[in-house]
Amino acid sequence: MLIGEVLKEYPDTIRVFRKYFGKSCFDCPGQNHEDIEFGSVMHNADMDAVLRELNEIAGKGRQP
Repeated sequence: MLIGEVLKEYPDTIRVFRKYFGKSCFDCPGQNHEDIEFGSVMHNADMDAVLRELNEIAGKGRQP
């Protein structure tokens, strides 16, 4: 999934992206065409950890 799509659908994920990718990620137009895997590689972040935290937040937004 693209970083921008995740942020749009799950705004609370911003704190995860800031934690792993830094503050400049949100000014970068790349968020609209770069996926989470690419961002993880570019920022030398553990993609499994990033996904785990993103999924945790996204899961809280779902209705049973």
